[in-house]
Amino acid sequence: MKPGLPASVSPAEYQWAYSIVDSSRVSTFLISILLIVYGSFRSLNLEQEAQTKQLEKDKERAMLTGITTPSVPSEPNVQTLDTMQALCLPLGASVSLLVMFFFFDSMQLLFAVCTAIIATVALAFLLLPMCQYLSRPCTSGTNKISFGICGRFTGAELLSFSMALTIVCVWILTGHWLLMDAMGMGLCVAFIAFVRLPSLKVSTLLLTGLLVYDVFWVFFSSYIFNANVMVKVATRPADNPVGVMAKKFHFASGMARDAPKLSLPGKLVFPSMHNVGHFSMLGLGDIVMPGLLLCFVLRYDAYKKSQLLHSAETGVPPPNHFNRITYFHCSLIGYFLGLLTATVSSEFFKAAQPALLYLVPFTLLPLLVMAYLKGDLRRMWDEPFIAPPQPKQLHV
Repeated sequence: MKPGLPASVSPAEYQWAYSIVDSSRVSTFLISILLIVYGSFRSLNLEQEAQTKQLEKDKERAMLTGITTPSVPSEPNVQTLDTMQALCLPLGASVSLLVMFFFFDSMQLLFAVCTAIIATVALAFLLLPMCQYLSRPCTSGTNKISFGICGRFTGAELLSFSMALTIVCVWILTGHWLLMDAMGMGLCVAFIAFVRLPSLKVSTLLLTGLLVYDVFWVFFSSYIFNANVMVKVATRPADNPVGVMAKKFHFASGMARDAPKLSLPGKLVFPSMHNVGHFSMLGLGDIVMPGLLLCFVLRYDAYKKSQLLHSAETGVPPPNHFNRITYFHCSLIGYFLGLLTATVSSEFFKAAQPALLYLVPFTLLPLLVMAYLKGDLRRMWDEPFIAPPQPKQLHV
């Protein structure tokens, strides 16, 4: 018996608590939160850069034509979801899940190749700031090299793409979990940065639909398909494209013929340092979908701050201390608590849990309550980024 434990309590009864603070669980918590924070700020930075470029264009146009009407900044690479897309996304995800469940064996080579291509681009986006920092002493950062119809790229972009391609190629040859995690991180950050939620209404519809989707495919799919569809698809490995091609063309290379099966980067996995062979797993959707909501509230916090600074210049008094609490911090704390609750539930029930069942209420409900108390709910629900009309001051 360990000191400090009552005689009637055995160490085995505290095993669930030890599992929660296991290194694999702690890594899952830290990495998922860092990915959401980093992806949200990358998205905000892209938006601010687009606004800055548009302001410069407006100034140049005003100098040439005398027209001072500001135009709306455009970001061609950003996809903004509307209400119909938010409603259809869970249905599309269900169809994709069924396709992978029924036709995985015949289409696994296609899945592996498409995943490798998409992950290469996403990982290059993730590595781009680091490559810009490394290449800054050597290049000006604005000179671009032309590759014909492929476009023009800076040295940092070429370096990040080369590094991403190398990581993906090594992953194909080795199937190492760390490289798969790197690809998954790139997918998370790219999705959060380039997909936008325009309002709280769209966010609520999307997250509610995905909560139902997650609960159904984890808890109820086994009653219809005699298997847990979500878990089976997430854990099923794919044949290695190198190994398939080596067998098809009868290559003699032992490394090519014995290439390992690949676990596709639809999840993040972290090994335990104390329990050999034990991995903690978290689906990318459990990071990306709440991350889209946090990205939305971060953009709204930045927009509201700019409006408050403008109001302060016109003599409007600053808000009280309660109004200074940001929605982003509220939602981020809610995400942490939701992830903690999902972890405790999985340890208590000893079964896979739909993480969105816990993450969506813990992130969405505190946000709705806070927006209502601060008087922003009506504005955030429909058109949060349209400035309200300024009240007319009466002069007596």
